[in-house]
Amino acid sequence: MNNMNQDKGMQKRMLIMTLVVFAFFIAYEFLVLKPQQEEKLKQQEIAKQEAQNKAPDIASANAGEVGQMPMSQGDMTKSISALSTKTVSASEIITTITTSRNIIQIDKLGRVAQVTLLEEKYKDEDGNRFKLFESNQLRPLEVRFANAKVNNEAFKVSYVSTEETVDARKDIQKFTLTQNLTGVTLIKNFTVYPNGHYDLEINSTSNEQFFVTNGFRPNILVDMYADHGVYVKLSDNTMDLTTDGDLDKTKSYTGAKFVSSFDRYYATVIYNFDKTLQISLMPDNENNPQGFIHGTNTLSFSGYMGPKEFKVLEGLNPELTDVIEYGWFTFIAKPMFLFLQFLQSYIGNWGWTIVILTVLIKLILYPLSYKGMVSMQKLKDLAPKMKEIQAKYKDDKQKQSAHMMELYKKHGANPMGGCLPLVLQIPVFFAIYRVLLNSIELKGAEWILWIHDLAEMDPYFVLPILMGASMFLQQKITPNTMQDEMQKKIFQMLPIVFTFFFLWFPAGLTLYWFINNVFTISQQQYINKVFERQRAAKK
Repeated sequence: MNNMNQDKGMQKRMLIMTLVVFAFFIAYEFLVLKPQQEEKLKQQEIAKQEAQNKAPDIASANAGEVGQMPMSQGDMTKSISALSTKTVSASEIITTITTSRNIIQIDKLGRVAQVTLLEEKYKDEDGNRFKLFESNQLRPLEVRFANAKVNNEAFKVSYVSTEETVDARKDIQKFTLTQNLTGVTLIKNFTVYPNGHYDLEINSTSNEQFFVTNGFRPNILVDMYADHGVYVKLSDNTMDLTTDGDLDKTKSYTGAKFVSSFDRYYATVIYNFDKTLQISLMPDNENNPQGFIHGTNTLSFSGYMGPKEFKVLEGLNPELTDVIEYGWFTFIAKPMFLFLQFLQSYIGNWGWTIVILTVLIKLILYPLSYKGMVSMQKLKDLAPKMKEIQAKYKDDKQKQSAHMMELYKKHGANPMGGCLPLVLQIPVFFAIYRVLLNSIELKGAEWILWIHDLAEMDPYFVLPILMGASMFLQQKITPNTMQDEMQKKIFQMLPIVFTFFFLWFPAGLTLYWFINNVFTISQQQYINKVFERQRAAKK
């Protein structure tokens, strides 16, 4: 009896400790880490403004070997979290391109200084159009030479453009940038298309090795929920992801189809599917990846800078849809998105599309769910006999296990049967999670009254609370075969824990989980009634 009381006391202490640790991490996150991060951002912003006021000379860049490519002064002082201003001086711009989707500004050094999105849905809460790049980051189409002397001169000599303004809203337009250096003339021949993408041919009059970058990633939405960094597709169709902060040395690729620098919804991509590219990823001073394409005399490729919309990327080249990164479950997530998009084309609303998709998934998995629920009911009925076996053979675990297996076999119960449907749902859940997290198509998609953006959290926490309540109800009506009291108590805490985490999840994902719970509850109630009738018939 004393041992039993001691065990119960130990269980209570462990439960209390678990709750205290959980509460500690929540408090530490919001009371310590968050203020520290805000203070860090504030200090970095002050430092960035001071650096900009000093107007660093970009010509002080040094050149080196391929593994030590020249870095401009702007790159040396760049910090992701310090990036804030997107204003570009008009005096720096030599060509302004307007397409049906964006405005592209080219600066004196032949780089993309800024891309402004023109579509109505790409605006912030103040009605300002989204701009992809920060003014002090590595800019797309910047050229650097391996020869230090040539490179230093290249950052002092301005390009000359054949056109100050290019109107490509309806027709394909061409223009040329030329930079005359000592012993080297660099020519950039642009072809710009109404849909916002471009072709570029770079010609050099010497054999000087040079490198062209697709620039640092867009900085519109960078958060902890989605990857951001550089994605490379190779000629064997394998994909290589390098996330921000994870590159400590140069990575090189031979035979690459594209390089994409991206945040959650936007990317700047350089690609060539006819003739592959040689690419090096260089770490900046914060170990963030920066992509450089190798060239000598002539280098040709195409580029795209903008939202990672599936149909837009597919229209440029079907292989470009791989720019959208779904993580480990891409093999499930990508077909799931295509099916989701197919449904939406008929339903017309992304919220109801998610509801219909959830119902269809539940119907497909129903046979397995049914078997799992039946197995759980059988285990519930066998609980008294299981306790008898455990008490009878408490000192002989081998005999206890053998008699348990015999009991399961006799009554057709499977102790793992209830876990199988859950295990199968895990990859489906994560696939949907990645789809809803990375699909910009859901950005700004409304559902019912208060949900104005399925890609953002529920502003009033209605869906997370409903999800938590449905999870609690599901637990109540689901047979619980756990014998350990500690496990039962921890299991009972899960609705609270899940509700807390889902508070900040995208509303679309929370909607999926809530509808999934509702249908699971209805299925469980049906199984419960079937077993109640069977028990009544046996009496």
